Amino acid sequence: QVQLVESGGGLVQAGGSLRLSCAASGRTVSSYAMGWFRQAPGKERSFVAAISWSGGTTYYAHSVEGRFTISRDNAKNTVYLQIDSLKPEDTAVYYCAAGDYLDNSDFSYDNWGQGTRVTVSS
Repeated sequence: QVQLVESGGGLVQAGGSLRLSCAASGRTVSSYAMGWFRQAPGKERSFVAAISWSGGTTYYAHSVEGRFTISRDNAKNTVYLQIDSLKPEDTAVYYCAAGDYLDNSDFSYDNWGQGTRVTVSS
């Protein structure tokens, strides 16, 4: 098991940027594919981005491609989500997750953080 803690959320104006972090403890995250998901108010949780254990492969939801960048630093046991050109529709709680497979389904991830809230004002 790995414990995940997200940070870096907050209130930002449209067009701004944020970098979310996901710090892991317990088992090293270098063994896992890592994903970011989000849940907007009144909506189901949805896939945002994922990265392979080595960092060599990334995968994005179409709605965020070109604005979001997922990366990882296995030496720091941390995964990042850089969010640029924020839009009001990016408002959500963002969750990181660890799993055995690089996938866009939350069923593939067994370990979840508690989430960090991002609010984008227009």
